[in-house]
Order: sequence, then C-alpha cells, then structure tokens
Amino acid sequence: MFPQRVRLQYDASVLHQNSLIGCRVQRLPEGSTERYTRWINSLTPDQLVSQVYTSHGPTVVMPTWFCSRKLFLKVGPFDEGGKGVPEDLLLFYKILRQGGGLLRVDECLLVYRYHEKATTHSVTAETIWKLRVDFLQERVLSQCENFTIWNAGKQGRKLYRSLSQTNQRKVKAFCDVDENKIQKGFYTYEESKERPKPKVPILHYKDASGPFIICVKLDMTGGVLEENLNSLQLKEGIDYYHFN
Repeated sequence: MFPQRVRLQYDASVLHQNSLIGCRVQRLPEGSTERYTRWINSLTPDQLVSQVYTSHGPTVVMPTWFCSRKLFLKVGPFDEGGKGVPEDLLLFYKILRQGGGLLRVDECLLVYRYHEKATTHSVTAETIWKLRVDFLQERVLSQCENFTIWNAGKQGRKLYRSLSQTNQRKVKAFCDVDENKIQKGFYTYEESKERPKPKVPILHYKDASGPFIICVKLDMTGGVLEENLNSLQLKEGIDYYHFN
C-alpha cells in the first residue's frame, strides 16, 4: 500500500458509508495483465456499475477494497468454501444485491502483484461463467421484453445456450459484422428439445435493435467495436451491456 491509502479511502468511506471503495493500482511486474490493469484504472464512475457483468469480474478489484463496518456487517463475511470458490465475486454480487454503491478513489494507492500461483487461478472458467450468466439474467434480462446478442460467433452462441428457456425466447436476434455469419441468416439451436428447433435471425449490427448484450471482448478490436457502438449513439447501461 502507498502511505496515503488508508487516509484517502477512509475519507471517501465517511462520505459514502454504503459503498465499496477502491482505488487505482500499479501492476507488478510492470506490464503484466496490461488490458486488465488498463480496465481497472480507466473505468468511469458509471462503468463501475454498468460493467459488473464482464469476464474481468468485480469493477472494484478486491485488493483495493475498503468499506465502512456498517456495510460489511450488513452484507456479511466472505464465503469460506475454500479452493475454487470465487469469494470476491460472490461478496461483490452480495453488495450490489443489497443496494451497495461502487466508488473508486482516482489515485494509485496500491501495488497489485501478479504471480502465477495466485489463488484466482484455482477458480474454473465455468464456475465464473455460471455466476455471471445468473447475475446477468437476474439484474438485466429479467427486466427486458427482448434483446439482441451482439456476436453470432462462439461466445454469443454460448451465452444463448446458457440462458433459461424464458430468456432464450427473448432473444430477437444475433448481430455481427462478419458477412459470412450474416449470410447464413439464422442460428439454429440444435441441442434444443423443442420442436421445431429454435431459429434466431443473424443481422448486421446496423439492422439490429437494442438492448444489446455485447459478447465481444473489450479493448481487443483496435477500437472498432467501440466506434460501432458510438455510431449507433447508444448509452451503456441502458441500450447495451458488456458481458465479455
């Protein structure tokens, strides 16, 4: 920790007693998990809330956590299930479910060390995936009459197959930029027990309508995804949500 960490986060917690408070970090070794570190440090206040569904996990990362005793006693302790339990994600979701806020002190107050034997590597991708899908369904999809999955490829189809049957029926289309996928016209859910098997249209993103669940990784397309979203003049957290 940097010397001013406790003072600055304590000052923030006095003003925001129902919020989980984080800070910016310096990664060690320098340059490790470059995309993840950039994400941690550059999220806007609104994105701390709107991007809680991404595969990066908590938008306020656990090593930076600071909160009032009042909030901690309200939410309860970590899940002590042991190896393979994503205790930070579970507690993070509990805080949000109970109406807690999210805040970041915009100063670098912590050196966040990366090493290959970190406990986080013991949590399986499928465990995280199921928790994230359930949280997305609970917080976003349950409020939607219908929605579009942005990505007709592997990740978009995986999300569709992971949804409850009720939410699968709300998927009005997939959208994409890949002409080969668009020309196919439909995605057929072959594993479905329904007859006839569900067929979901595949559209160009300009022909699709929101709200969108984005299943394309952030910061991986050289800005193309972000430009496409901006061109549609959509508002994050209302018209679209990042899932990957």
